[in-house]
Amino acid sequence: MQKRQTSQSAIDADTPQLPLSEDHIHHTLIIGGGFAGVGAAIGLLQAGFDDFLLLEKASELGGVWRENTYPGCACDVPSALYSYSFAPNPRWSRLFAGQSEIKQYLQDTAARFKVMPHVHFGQEALSLAWQHDANLWEVQTPTHTLRSRFIILACGPMHEPVLPNIPGLSEFKGEIFHSSRWNHAVDLTGKRVAVIGTGASAIQFVPAIQPKVAELTVFQRTPQWVLPKLDQSLPRWVQLLFKALPTTQQALRGATYGLFEALNGSMQSLKAMQHIQKIAQWNLARTVKDPTLRAQLTPDYVMGCKRVLQSNQWYPALIQPNVKVLTSALIGVDGQTLIAENGDTVQADVIILGTGFEIAEPPIAQRVHGRDGRSMAEVWQGSPEGYLGTLVEGCPNAFLMFGPNIAVSSSAFIIIEAQLNYILDALKQVRAKSLKTIEPRSDLTALYNAQVQAALENTVWNAGGCHSYFIDRNGRNSTVWPWSTLDMKRRLSRFNIHEYVTHA
Repeated sequence: MQKRQTSQSAIDADTPQLPLSEDHIHHTLIIGGGFAGVGAAIGLLQAGFDDFLLLEKASELGGVWRENTYPGCACDVPSALYSYSFAPNPRWSRLFAGQSEIKQYLQDTAARFKVMPHVHFGQEALSLAWQHDANLWEVQTPTHTLRSRFIILACGPMHEPVLPNIPGLSEFKGEIFHSSRWNHAVDLTGKRVAVIGTGASAIQFVPAIQPKVAELTVFQRTPQWVLPKLDQSLPRWVQLLFKALPTTQQALRGATYGLFEALNGSMQSLKAMQHIQKIAQWNLARTVKDPTLRAQLTPDYVMGCKRVLQSNQWYPALIQPNVKVLTSALIGVDGQTLIAENGDTVQADVIILGTGFEIAEPPIAQRVHGRDGRSMAEVWQGSPEGYLGTLVEGCPNAFLMFGPNIAVSSSAFIIIEAQLNYILDALKQVRAKSLKTIEPRSDLTALYNAQVQAALENTVWNAGGCHSYFIDRNGRNSTVWPWSTLDMKRRLSRFNIHEYVTHA
C-alpha cells in the first residue's frame, strides 16, 4: 500500500473544528478515536446528527493501532474483513495488514467521511457523571467541563496494559517496558532480553526481535495453541482488481466472514474444537522436533479456551539457539537477576512485558458515574453486565461499544457495525418520539444476562479447562457473546423501545 504523506496534524490544521464549549449542550459526545469511535462519528453524520464531538486523549486517531507499535505488530483477522463494510480498502498490501497500514486506513477514512471537524485531541474523559435533574451527561476533560444528552463510550478493550505486581520489578536495573508502550529508543542488538508472557502480542514481537538479541528468555506460565497464519503479500494486480471490480473484494470478505463464523460456531462445542485443535498440534509438531520443548509448548486445555493465535514465525523463533523457554512464572527481580517460580534465575538487560490488557474490567467503568452516583465499576463489582452488550442499567442515554458479553472470535468490525446500527436506530427513535432518556429495563437485563450465562456454560470459553481473560475475577464469563454473529446482527438490527424505561 502506498502511504499517504499527509499527517494527522496537517489534516487537523486544514479543517475548521467545532468548538469546545462549556455553555452548549451537545447531542452526543463520543469518547475514543479508534475504529469504534470513528465509526460512531460517521454513523451520526450519515443519520443527520451533526451536533457531536469526538474526544480523543492522544494527539492522533488510532486506538489500539496507535498504542501498539511493537516490531511485527499486525492484525490476526484478514484485511478484507478488518475494515468498515462501507469503506473497503483495495490497497491493502497483505492478506493480514500491519499496524501502520491499519492506522493509516483509519485516519484516511476519518478524513474521507468528514469526521475531523468534530475531533478534539488531548481531551481525555477524566470523569463522566449523569446529571439527573438536567437529564444530561457532564464530562470532565483536562481543560473543559462538557455537557451532552448522550454519550458513546468507544474506548476499546485493548489499550490499558496490565502491569504485573512482581517484587523488585520496579527496581530492575535495566530497561523495562510493556509491549503496548514499546520503547523504540532502546536498541536490543546484542542484549539479554526477557519476555514476560506468551500471548497475542508476544507471538508477534518475539520472532521480530529474536535475530538481533544475544539471549532471549521467554517466561511462559501457560502455553498457547497456535494455528498457521495464511498470510502473504497482495501483488499490485490484485489491488488493481479490487479497485476495478469491488465485488471481488466483497467476495473475499464474505468468504473470510464465513470462515470466522464457522470458527466462532465451533466454540460452542468442545468436540468440534478438539478436531480443529489437531491443526495446531500439527503446526507445533512440524517445527519443534525436540520432544522436551514440544511438551513444554503443548497446552493442556482445549483450543479456544484462550484466544486462538496465528503465527508462522513463533515456533521457528523458539527453537533458535539464543532462545530459552522457561515454563515458570516470574516471581521476583533482584538487580538484573530474574527469579522464576521453579527456582531458575536469568540475567537480563531488558524486560519486555507481554502481559496483556484489562479486558474483563474496562478502565472507563471507573470513570462513568450513573444515576445513583456510583461508578459502573462499583456497581459491577468485577462482573460487568449490560443489555445486548451496548447499554447498562443505571446509566441513561449511555452507549458502550465492546460492552459486556459482546466479544466474538471474528472481526471487531462485525461487533462495531452491529452495535452502531442499534445505537443509531435508538437515537432516531428518541428523536422521533421526543424522548429525554432511555435506559434498559431491570427485569429484561436480569433475564438477558441469565440467558447469556446459561448459553456460555458448556462452551469452550467456560468448559475448556483454562484460565483466560474472558473470565473475570469472580469466575464469571463477562466477556464473550455466546451465540453466532448472525444472531448478534439480527438482535441488534432494531432498537426495541419497549425493552427500555423511557421518559419524555
